[in-house]
Amino acid sequence: MAITLGNNLIQHSTLNRINHTSNNLARQISSGTKHPSAVFGPSAYAIDMRMNANIAAVSQSDANSQRTNAMLKTAEGGVSSSVEALGQLQQTLLNAANGTNSDSDRRDLGKMVDQTIATLNDNAGIQYNGMNLLDGSKSANVASLDGSTSITNLGDMRSSALGLTDANGKSTLNLGTDAGIADALDKVTTALNKTLDQATTIGAAQQRLNYQSANFVTQEENLMAASTTSNGTDMAKAASEFKNNDTQQKLFLFAQKAQMNTMASHYSALALLR
Repeated sequence: MAITLGNNLIQHSTLNRINHTSNNLARQISSGTKHPSAVFGPSAYAIDMRMNANIAAVSQSDANSQRTNAMLKTAEGGVSSSVEALGQLQQTLLNAANGTNSDSDRRDLGKMVDQTIATLNDNAGIQYNGMNLLDGSKSANVASLDGSTSITNLGDMRSSALGLTDANGKSTLNLGTDAGIADALDKVTTALNKTLDQATTIGAAQQRLNYQSANFVTQEENLMAASTTSNGTDMAKAASEFKNNDTQQKLFLFAQKAQMNTMASHYSALALLR
C-alpha cells in the first residue's frame, strides 16, 4: 500500500515509484514470468500467452496419445487371448484330421469348440471406459492441435464375424465326419489369420503412438525452454532488485520520520520563544 507523507508532492511521487516497483517485482517473482499481465508489455504478454497455450495444447495432445495407447493395450489383451484360443483349437483340429477319432473324441472336440467360441465372444466384449473395442464399432484416434488423427480401426472379433458361428450364435463347425473336421480346420485357420492380422495392426498402431508421444514430449520441452528464455523471470536478479527496493523504501520512510521529528522539534522551540 502506498504511503503518503504530508503534502510534499516530490516525496509522495518518490514513494509511489518505490512502491510501484516493489509491487511489480513481487508479481514477477510470484508468477515466475516477466510479463504476468498486459500491463508489463501488451505485445510480449500476448506472445507469452500464445506460447503457454501451445504448451498446454501439446501436453494435452500427448495425454490423448497415451490414453489412446492405453485403449489399444486393452484391445491387444483381448485379441491376444483370442489368438491363443484359436491356435489351440487349430492344433486340436489338425490332430483330429488324422481320421483316428472315436465318437468320444468328437464329443470332446465339440466341447472345446464351444469353449473357444465362448472365449472369443468374451474377448470381443472387452471394454475401455464403457466402450466396446472389438465388435467392429470402435476406431482409435488422437485429437491434437492440428486436428484429429486416425490411428487404426478395430475389427470385429466376435465368433460370427470370424465365420465360426451363424447369426443365431450356432457353431458352423461340423465335427460329425472327417470331411467336416477338415472344413472346420480351414475355418479356424482363416479365423486365426484374421485375428493375427488384427493383433499386428494394433501392435503397429501402438508403435506409432509411442513415436507420436515422444514427439509431443520433445515439442513441449522445446516450447517450455523457449518460453523460459523469453518470459522467465531471472529470480536471483529480481530478488536482488526487490531487496534493494525494499531497502530504499525503509530508508525513505526513516528519512521522512527523521524530518518530521526535526520539524516537530523546530515548531516546539518556536512555541517556547513565543
